Amino acid sequence: MIQPTENVAGASAAPVAVTVPVVDRTNKRPITKDVLDVQDFNERIVGAYNDGSAEMGLPADHSTLRSLIPAGTGALRDFSYIAPEIPLLHSENCVACMDCVTECPDTAILGKAVPKAKLEAELAAIADPVEREHLAKQFAKTTKFWTTYEKKGKEPAYFGIFIDPTKCKGCAECVDACGNHGALTMLMKDTNILKTSQRTFNFYRKLPETPKEYINEKLLSDMMLAERSLLYVGGAGSCMGCGEGTALRMMLAATGFQYGKESVGIVNSTGCSTVYASTYPYNPYLVPWTNSLFENGPADAMGVRARWDQMGWGDKKLWVVGGDGAMLDIGFQSLSRMLASGMNIKVLILDTQVYSNTGGQSSTATFKAQNTKFSVHGKVIQGKTERRKEIAQIAIMHPNTFVAQTSCAMSNHFYKSIMAANEFDGPAVVSVYTTCQPEHGVGDNLAMNQSKLAVDTRTFPVLIYDPRKGSKISERLSLQGNPAPKDDWYKDPKTGDLFDFVMFARTEGRFAKHFDKDGNPSPLLLEAKQDRLDNWRVLQELAGII
Repeated sequence: MIQPTENVAGASAAPVAVTVPVVDRTNKRPITKDVLDVQDFNERIVGAYNDGSAEMGLPADHSTLRSLIPAGTGALRDFSYIAPEIPLLHSENCVACMDCVTECPDTAILGKAVPKAKLEAELAAIADPVEREHLAKQFAKTTKFWTTYEKKGKEPAYFGIFIDPTKCKGCAECVDACGNHGALTMLMKDTNILKTSQRTFNFYRKLPETPKEYINEKLLSDMMLAERSLLYVGGAGSCMGCGEGTALRMMLAATGFQYGKESVGIVNSTGCSTVYASTYPYNPYLVPWTNSLFENGPADAMGVRARWDQMGWGDKKLWVVGGDGAMLDIGFQSLSRMLASGMNIKVLILDTQVYSNTGGQSSTATFKAQNTKFSVHGKVIQGKTERRKEIAQIAIMHPNTFVAQTSCAMSNHFYKSIMAANEFDGPAVVSVYTTCQPEHGVGDNLAMNQSKLAVDTRTFPVLIYDPRKGSKISERLSLQGNPAPKDDWYKDPKTGDLFDFVMFARTEGRFAKHFDKDGNPSPLLLEAKQDRLDNWRVLQELAGII
């Protein structure tokens, strides 16, 4: 589904007619018809789905015929009924780290820096003193935006965090991301709390965008303060706390911040990301994108890239998105051909280690000993017995290809990977660890935690391979970001805990049957541990560390 890129989030959006050529089969010539009026689509079609009347009275029309969905219709979707809790801000504890904003998979929590004079003027215009005091409490005087600017003799800014109750699914990942700061806790919903949350978020929307002088481009986490980075509006039907949603938001944030929303497009292979991002009529993207088949996303992208280049759009960034099943299995040949072509196409692999979309079957990215639908842990066979395919090493072997393996929990590493991939003149692959809560057997709030633990335990090491860095693999490959890169395993200097694959497996339901009543790991799980160590040593050797 290729969408126009007009933002429909605002209620005052003007009607936009999108023209699509329709072929006259008799005379073999194109006929121009207006097939999609965005305001009509939002009011008539999205409105009918929102009030539950769509199946009773909506006729088939040209937009349905062409599988068209306008950009950003997910902004009109209401998830406030999903969970019993919603985040509550304690602004006095906020340090403006932006971790909660970065990690939210649903664009349900956003930050804003507002100059002192501007905010005080906006608050003074509010007649109700109770409402004025409530809104003032949403802002903090942080070192980052207040003290630092005062010391420089510049106008300081208040910093606020705001929760959109219509997009929040109550996963509580933002609370975990906040960590020891204690700026967020979960609060039980009721009608009054939802109304207050909506009024508060409406105030956020009323305020101007964070001025560019308060966005430090060296602090990559600040990118989501700029509206040009918010190209994923939420409203997608993904699971609570979905690890994929965060990766998509961060990729678009980095690309949008660098190049703007008119300079990026997406080809999406069949998978979870097509289901939750194009459940008619809701679309979370503010960039044009198309759904392709499971096995040929990269081939589809080659056609788009070729046409764009013919049109003089060589500078536009084209991203292919797919899961480990699409890219490591059925679509692997298509991916390999695309990389060998040398075309300027970027690939984002959402690695959940299973076919999440179709019930959690085993893929070649599945870890040894993992319990999945097609590698069930039974009496004779205790889960998957094959070793995992390592797409990073395979991609590195392709000519002139940029490769990164990264984690959303390490936002600087992730953003640097995306930015370097965009800058690279040629094919690039960015594989990111994406927690799938239902299939991994972890809590809805744990996507960031498990992604970081996967890195620390060598389960999913991070790396960046940049052909521009030299002529040897050891010059091109960096393992920076992994703890204790010269050691086999990382050991916590304070507690003495050994961060190995067994530690990781203890935290996830997919490996639960490999521990006996005393907590001892099974022989197969110990083989899986050795597999992760062997993989790590190969990376160490390639990087010239050992």
